[in-house]
Amino acid sequence: MASTKENYRVELRAAARQLGDRCLYSAAKWAAELLVGIEPDATPSQSAAMDTPSSSGAGPGGRLLHLHRSGGSSFRRRMRLGGGGGGSEAGTPLGGVSYVSTPIPDDDAFDAGADKYLLAKTYFDCREYRRAAHVLRGHVGRKAVFLRCYALYMAGEKRKDEETIELEGSLGKSNVVNQELVALERELSTYRRTGAIDSFGLYLYGIVLRDKGCEGLARTVLVESVNSYPWNWCAWLEIQSLCTTSDILNNLNLKNHWMKDFFIASAHLELKMHEEALKRYERLMGVFRCSDYIQAQIATVQYSMRELDDADMIFEELLRTDPFRVDSMDIYSNLLYAKESLTALSFLAHRVFLTDKYRPESCCIIANYYSLKGQHEKSVLYFQRALKLNRKYLSAWTLMGHEYVELKNTPAAIDAYRRAVDINPRDYRAWYGLGQIYEMMGMPFYALYYFRKSSHLQPNDARLWIAMAQCYESDPLQMIEEAIKCYERAANSNDTEGIALHQLAKLHSMLGQSEEAAFYYKKDVERMEVEERQGQNFVEALLFLAKHCKSIGRYEEAEHYCTRLLDYTAL
Repeated sequence: MASTKENYRVELRAAARQLGDRCLYSAAKWAAELLVGIEPDATPSQSAAMDTPSSSGAGPGGRLLHLHRSGGSSFRRRMRLGGGGGGSEAGTPLGGVSYVSTPIPDDDAFDAGADKYLLAKTYFDCREYRRAAHVLRGHVGRKAVFLRCYALYMAGEKRKDEETIELEGSLGKSNVVNQELVALERELSTYRRTGAIDSFGLYLYGIVLRDKGCEGLARTVLVESVNSYPWNWCAWLEIQSLCTTSDILNNLNLKNHWMKDFFIASAHLELKMHEEALKRYERLMGVFRCSDYIQAQIATVQYSMRELDDADMIFEELLRTDPFRVDSMDIYSNLLYAKESLTALSFLAHRVFLTDKYRPESCCIIANYYSLKGQHEKSVLYFQRALKLNRKYLSAWTLMGHEYVELKNTPAAIDAYRRAVDINPRDYRAWYGLGQIYEMMGMPFYALYYFRKSSHLQPNDARLWIAMAQCYESDPLQMIEEAIKCYERAANSNDTEGIALHQLAKLHSMLGQSEEAAFYYKKDVERMEVEERQGQNFVEALLFLAKHCKSIGRYEEAEHYCTRLLDYTAL
């Protein structure tokens, strides 16, 4: 196991250096963070101590994660049952899986053009992209070719953003394209055809193809890139963005390197396959037990599964261990917003403001804080600031649409939601927002179209089925049978608010289906008793059950419900 961990360390150290040397800083940061996330090797004295009964606790599978020292989350319970504990699985992220060995390319030796490359990299770091490309003209080494082409691509992106602002404003739509794409595609395709391109060149070629709309070929090229150099996390993320269905994901011809496990887990999360994603991340914890990235991903999965308390605990501990962290904190702010934890959200907003107030994530967190306070104009202002910093920031477009709904600015809300689904057609929140807008506008068929889109993408979210059901039972449609089907789906999807059960009972009662209505009223009463909630719905359910039991001759049961009604009204 120790030798396996050391192999991972060697690979990640080399990757962090090589990626940073090619100005792929996000991928280099990811590799370096993962490197320090590998569980330290136990010293002989520690191993001996762990073997003694007094220090072993609950046994080999009972060691808690470094971020979870107290409490009893469902995640930790699964870890105790062997999801990521000790034993034979600890040597590799997925027990029993044989990984391919990918040699680390030794391309860092300085050659005759090393000084020019160093100068070009310096220009690149100073955002002088065309100067960087100019310095490397005529150099034919693969490393120099990549940086020159990458600098040209970034110069084109920079000019595209400038033209967009000049023509349409910072948040306007524009058809401006990167003018370097055609020349880059021609050059990189030639290199690929002749075999004179490395994995980094393939990565850049895949991005160029994606920007030109050639998604199928882009996927193929990016897969070639990660198969030859699997440590470039940015390349994996580009593949993930092109995997819009599980079928596309399953048909990728990927080598079985251990980095593939991280990709599959992340892709499952993006495709809303939450249970599968959680299982993979738990297994990866066998080696990368100290990884903040994995912890943040697990918290994100739990947030998506509406396990808010468990996710809250992990995010809170992440902030304790890394108080200046901004990555993933926008998701944490969404969680705190959902829990209506104004104090915690205020503290988080203040912290990221002091850390880096011009990060898009920071602006989104502050916007959530103002939204929870009911200051929707200020919230919109900060979402707009986030989008000025990153026009493709999906959450900001969607959440800004929500704010425009609160402000009754329907055209702006529709535009924001449409911009969100243009960026990512799998954003169920934006489709749901569009459904709400059209329902408010009295256009139920349009609303149903968008609600169906959202529920297809997030089939286990009861709120989406309830919204669709309410649309079906609205006055213009009165499609009660369809509404019942939607409420049934909601009731089977962990409807925490209990709306579905009560509505099912009412609708069956309207249709004269007394037995079915009684069945759902009983379930609703049981739910309210467990949750210790008593209100008008409770009275309505008891009254119906009393009348129903009387009508079918079950007088003792009817008397029981009447007595409970008297007890309730006497309170």
